[in-house]
Amino acid sequence: MENVIELRNVSKVYPNGTKGLNDINLRIEKGEFVAIVGLSGAGKSTLLRSINRLHEISEGEIWIDGQSITKAKGAQLRQIRRGIGMIFQSFNLVKRSSVLRNVLAGRVGYHSTLRTILGLFPEKDVDLAFRALDRVNIVEKAYSRADELSGGQQQRVAIARVLAQEANIILADEPVASLDPLTTKQVMDDLKKINQELGITTIVNLHFVDLAREYATRVIGLRAGEVVFDGPVEEATDERFSEIYGRPLQADELLGEMAI
Repeated sequence: MENVIELRNVSKVYPNGTKGLNDINLRIEKGEFVAIVGLSGAGKSTLLRSINRLHEISEGEIWIDGQSITKAKGAQLRQIRRGIGMIFQSFNLVKRSSVLRNVLAGRVGYHSTLRTILGLFPEKDVDLAFRALDRVNIVEKAYSRADELSGGQQQRVAIARVLAQEANIILADEPVASLDPLTTKQVMDDLKKINQELGITTIVNLHFVDLAREYATRVIGLRAGEVVFDGPVEEATDERFSEIYGRPLQADELLGEMAI
């Protein structure tokens, strides 16, 4: 398989001295669906945000499709980032703009700043945005304001934005943490379907163990900024998760009665 993402001896130390990541070495192949699990503060978000340089790492190097994003500047950095879509827990939509305009924001990296400020997107971009909305079954909301949508609908708009971006990597940072169980399943189903049908490499930070088991092909466990487990989902037993969390699993971490 083609190697898409490689982290080599990556560490992150925050200005206050807190170590977010400690000597991380990972290879993530094209088309994988990876769940990153661990307690709050384990380094999950730091890891994800370091991959696309939302966070600058302190040591090491990160490679995307054979290019060092750590050393990239200017046009090269913009080109690498175009291929990396980010989905956030808080959706990160412009609430007063239409759903369509929010999805078209995925095309910003392909045009000049002036064109995007004025909303001068070519017809092919608009067609791409509509196809993305159709793929996540929300095309009928194209002209609604984003703040008129439910949380689950807003997250599907965020997924459509990544599709319109034509990213070949999706980084999803706790994308279902604020959603109810039914909506959680819909959003995770969308991500899995996109991963399988389009071959988009997908890395998802998850709090719930059952979701990792149901959707991921590979699980990476973090504790105190270090990788303490990395293997196929079949090996992610209760005992392994207890090692990752440093204690027996709690009901709310398993998803328990909320599981669908």
